[in-house]
Amino acid sequence: MHTITRTSTTDMEVTSIRLERELKDKLKEIAGNQGYQALIRNVLWNYVQQKSGEWKPRFSRTDIRASIAATAQQDERCVLTGKLIPSQQPMLLGLTKNGDMVPLSIESLGD
Repeated sequence: MHTITRTSTTDMEVTSIRLERELKDKLKEIAGNQGYQALIRNVLWNYVQQKSGEWKPRFSRTDIRASIAATAQQDERCVLTGKLIPSQQPMLLGLTKNGDMVPLSIESLGD
């Protein structure tokens, strides 16, 4: 995840984006005290890091409670190693402590 730097809003550029009212309301609910604009910035930074290869792990092996075998239906990135898992290749789905299912490369849980 992108490290949140405390950039002054005066150093940011204003960008207008049109969102459905329902989407904006749901984002506000999810964001809580953080604010939905900060949430959107984090989501966009995460996307940029994933697509640019600047990805950094935000999970460790201790976060994974269980795993099951799977096949990637699209390119995925292992949340432990950052390794690309190409479409149609074997992978694992890891269940995290928070109940999320995350992509894992086959060798990521090895000893």
